[in-house]
Amino acid sequence: MQIRYATEVKQLLEAVLTGPGAIDPTTREAIEVFSAAQSDRVYLPTGEIPGGLQAYLEKVVRHAYKVTDEDIQDLLQEGYSEEAIFEITVSAALGAGIGRLEQGLASLQEGGE
Repeated sequence: MQIRYATEVKQLLEAVLTGPGAIDPTTREAIEVFSAAQSDRVYLPTGEIPGGLQAYLEKVVRHAYKVTDEDIQDLLQEGYSEEAIFEITVSAALGAGIGRLEQGLASLQEGGE
């Protein structure tokens, strides 16, 4: 099955994960992979998830509407800048979206067999 926007998805992943930012690209990629894998509850790391981030990432992936100012304040107190928190959040949201896209496409493939 051909993905309608495969080129655009690839460009988005590259821009978010490898572009310049407050968080190094390796960490952004690890966050994206961690977040994509949460939909399967299987974690296949490509790098280290920094301490204190896993609970926040799980909240962004599973219950983004529950993220509060307190969650952000906790990350600020851990030493993350607002820019870094934004990049962490975008990487996690992108990973969650990609994970769901992959699951949906896999379901379509299975249904077509």
